[in-house]
Amino acid sequence: MYTHLFSPIRINRLFIRNRIAYPSLGLLYSYDAKLNDKYYNFYNEIAKGGAGIVTIGPVGVDFIGSGFVPLSLAKDEAVDSFIKAADMIKSHGASPWIQLFHGGAYTHPFLINNETPMAPSAVFSKYSKTTPREMTLNDIKTVQKAFCNAAKRAKKAGFEGIEIIGSAGYLVTQFLSPLTNHRNDEYGGSFENRTRFPRQILEMIRDAVGPEFPIGVRMAGNDFVPGSTTDAETPDIARVYEKAGADVINVTGGWHESKIPQLPMELPQSGFSFLAMNIKQAVSVPVMASNRITTPDQAELILRDGQADMVNLGRVLIADPFWPQKAKMGTPEEIRPCVACSQGCTDEIFSGRPVSCIGNVRAGFEGERLITPCHRAKRVMVVGAGVAGLEAAVTAKIAGHEVEIYEKDENIGGQLWIASAPPHKRELLEYVRYYRAMLKKHGILVHLNTRVDLDLIKKINPDHILIAQGAKPLVPPIEGADDPCVVSSWDVLKHNPFPGKNIAVIGGGAVGLETALFVAHKGTLSPEMLHFLITYDALDLNRLKHYMFSGSCRVTVFEMLEKAGQDVGKSTRWILMNNLKRYGVKILTRTKVISIKAGVVEFENEGQNWTERFDTVIMASGSVPVQDIEQQIRGLGIAFSAIGDCVTPGKLNNAILGGFSAARAI
Repeated sequence: MYTHLFSPIRINRLFIRNRIAYPSLGLLYSYDAKLNDKYYNFYNEIAKGGAGIVTIGPVGVDFIGSGFVPLSLAKDEAVDSFIKAADMIKSHGASPWIQLFHGGAYTHPFLINNETPMAPSAVFSKYSKTTPREMTLNDIKTVQKAFCNAAKRAKKAGFEGIEIIGSAGYLVTQFLSPLTNHRNDEYGGSFENRTRFPRQILEMIRDAVGPEFPIGVRMAGNDFVPGSTTDAETPDIARVYEKAGADVINVTGGWHESKIPQLPMELPQSGFSFLAMNIKQAVSVPVMASNRITTPDQAELILRDGQADMVNLGRVLIADPFWPQKAKMGTPEEIRPCVACSQGCTDEIFSGRPVSCIGNVRAGFEGERLITPCHRAKRVMVVGAGVAGLEAAVTAKIAGHEVEIYEKDENIGGQLWIASAPPHKRELLEYVRYYRAMLKKHGILVHLNTRVDLDLIKKINPDHILIAQGAKPLVPPIEGADDPCVVSSWDVLKHNPFPGKNIAVIGGGAVGLETALFVAHKGTLSPEMLHFLITYDALDLNRLKHYMFSGSCRVTVFEMLEKAGQDVGKSTRWILMNNLKRYGVKILTRTKVISIKAGVVEFENEGQNWTERFDTVIMASGSVPVQDIEQQIRGLGIAFSAIGDCVTPGKLNNAILGGFSAARAI
């Protein structure tokens, strides 16, 4: 089915079983520079799932450059913990690789005992919020030697390839970029001088590991930072890498400080594969494509159309390590999706916590959260087919119970249909696709359009009930909240009415802001029409932008707190806020709505009372649990568990984990 994706490939003298690579991603599963069982269990699952290459890392080459990266091969004593990982990965037929790392100016001082980070030049870093010291020539030689020694340790540990990170704004890219390299010696100025640092590292490693040991470089296809390296220059950099000894080039997006989204849903799926193609056309060694390659069809198309020779599946394999195996078996519908929410991975890393996944509760807990066969099969009734109920039903069925689901609506998915409505959120419906496939695979009967009451429960008389009724919108204590002009954000997102020209949204949390964006997007230029107008030079750029972001609705958000969007993930909040600004959404913080009367909103801001007329007022003030079933069945003597939003309204990860845990406990 996917002939290109599952064809072998040779890198130097090494044969890889397919074109799928798991790239280096920080996990924060230890803080002592060594691998442990948590890492072993994680990488074992990836290798067992069918990836061709499994890359461990990032792995620091010295102390001062490691920064937030806890793993290190700076010393010989660390090698033993890596030997076990390499052997384990190879035992499943995958090829173990290591990515070698130095953060340069991106290193946070507090993570290196408050030492000053070092970089090509003393240029303030927007990422680490510090000014590094300029590296001396001796520093340069010392770091190059550290890369070389770490590479030798990786080979000694049994790894079959090493990769140097030359992307994301770390040390190598800091040498390459005229934005961060202001040196006047042989490592600065001209293109030849700026590429000298990584070129020498590659040459030194090649001499140290021999001619047949695979060496790769992960490079930015475009830094996406004004004044830095663009995709016009990166092919020349790739040629330098190839000539210096690189056997494979791994192409990704830009720097961490870029204002171009690199990972979230805003980036179209496989959006940066054109950057890989740009490099592939310049070199003869294999090239990898990266960023938001989510489905086997996308991966196959990238390979078939000659954009790249391999594909990186990073967060995708965290969401489902068995993505390769399911694709190869012809069951891609059973792949658990990565929806690029960044909540369990990027947000956790940025907060200094271990990586997990909102959709895959076993990610990072592979050795702990196991589904074991039940001792006695029970008849389990699941009330509600939102994500909590669906995950609970599938988990209980895998454990061996008899499971049936009862859902009052005409479809499964619950609030996913609401959450997926705002721009760039459509991928959340991939969970509906996944759970439909799981229900079919495991033969779980679903009763739609069925409202559960005491009579139905008594008739079925199950051994255990999993209650996943969900929540309903909260009506805040505002005078006039029942005015005919007032609607809930849930109704707007679910039914998509035209609310009028002037819209108020009360509540500046995640739901309120997403609803505001959803409404502000109405009437704007579609991507297809934008492509048409650009193709035929119909309008200039300024007019195109006007029609892209000026729609048929004007939106004002009222938020009582000092900042809006405080419950939005750390790695994506800036994107949402920038989009709201682009669409002209007005956000009033520290503002209390006093009353609503016939469309006139009275509100207090900065000690003064104001009034403004709106066509529609949208309430986005949170939600409350629905608990009527739980209250009714307490006297029946039937065991039950309440899960998801009917316990406490929360995020998707809470619902899925709650469903999984409750089903395991039956």
